[in-house]
Amino acid sequence: QVQLVESGGGFVQPGGSLRLSCTASAFTLDRYAITWFRQAPGKGRERVSCISSTDGVTNYTDSMKGPFTISRDNAKNTVYLELNGLQPEDTGAYYCTAQHYYCSDYGTYVYWGQGTQVTVSS
Repeated sequence: QVQLVESGGGFVQPGGSLRLSCTASAFTLDRYAITWFRQAPGKGRERVSCISSTDGVTNYTDSMKGPFTISRDNAKNTVYLELNGLQPEDTGAYYCTAQHYYCSDYGTYVYWGQGTQVTVSS
């Protein structure tokens, strides 16, 4: 079945780090731009970062307290989002989604994952 599966979330202390993974099945990620979204409890979805099929990176928000890095490993059919310096306000469900080739404000997100939960608390 065609799907995206996120993993790597968890419970961390403030200042901690996580590496989230977005892995595709039944299709090849190298033809797609992958965007990470997040949604905090009671808040709307926001775009975090996108990596294109040619590894171009677009960052959409500076709302995250800590630095983050998006990358891809086509051999593993996976895109990563590395979260560093996490703070409680970074808590939320993190989703990956795919659009064809390039990061675009107007492109259709054709696949969505179910999300992975990141909880930052002392």
